[in-house]
Amino acid sequence: MNAGVNFIDTAEMYAVPPRPETCGASETIVGNWLARQQRDKIILATKVTGPARSLDWIRNGPPALDRANIRAAIEGSLKRLQTDYIDIYQLHWPERNQPMFGLWQFEPKNERQVTPIREQLEALAELVREGKVRQVAVSNEHPWGIMQFIRLAEECGLPRIVSTQNAYNLMTRTFETGMAETCYREKVGLLAYSPLAFGHLTGKYHANPAASGRLTQWPAFGQRYTKPNVAPAVAAYVALAERHNLTPTQLALGFVNSRWFVSSTIIGASSLAQLKETLPAVHTPLTTEILAEIDNIHLRYTNPAP
Repeated sequence: MNAGVNFIDTAEMYAVPPRPETCGASETIVGNWLARQQRDKIILATKVTGPARSLDWIRNGPPALDRANIRAAIEGSLKRLQTDYIDIYQLHWPERNQPMFGLWQFEPKNERQVTPIREQLEALAELVREGKVRQVAVSNEHPWGIMQFIRLAEECGLPRIVSTQNAYNLMTRTFETGMAETCYREKVGLLAYSPLAFGHLTGKYHANPAASGRLTQWPAFGQRYTKPNVAPAVAAYVALAERHNLTPTQLALGFVNSRWFVSSTIIGASSLAQLKETLPAVHTPLTTEILAEIDNIHLRYTNPAP
């Protein structure tokens, strides 16, 4: 709050990587802090876990984003967060078959029965009417999903999504194609997560592949950053930052914050030192020259971590 931060994002699944022993811990930590704050000064966002990732310890493995599961999830989140309403309630990822978290191809063979989007919106509408949720949103979405949520909201008088929370950083710019136009025309904001690409864009793994972090503590975590062009892309961005007397963190966060379609840049920190570095770095101004050099690197290593 003292640094001007008024938006807090969490999820019932967090901390990450997801594990049974830490499920809900982030909401509990935020809730203990929130209880000491002036609630109407905070924009609080959290997420309901969907069934697409076999997390059996969350509500016994949610089989669907149906009414029963969404309602059970919001009641648990409200209790842990010690509040009676959520400002932005997000579907953590689509229930339907679609590529995400490092997958990059749509596979029709993976189609399955899912809760219709209309039913998901109807369940969220109940929470809005009850005052438990102010706005509804999605996460890890694609253009087709955004358009379905918008269409059904307009046709059926249901809540309209206000944002999507998708990965966006120097190495993950897939949002800029179909999603950017879709969200612009439909007035859906981007809450950009992973702006530092799980620490890669700080340069720490470039300098020391064994550096302490989630990727070295849990080697199977962050599959999108295991692809072959990640390392050379990171090296190019680190070198670019050094040429312009910036830290790699300043370059990465300044870039995300400079995008016209980004409503908020979501940063995470595991130490106070990281937070002190990243908060001001978000506001790093980037010249036209630097942005052009970023695009040149992007054309050489296009979306190495989709």
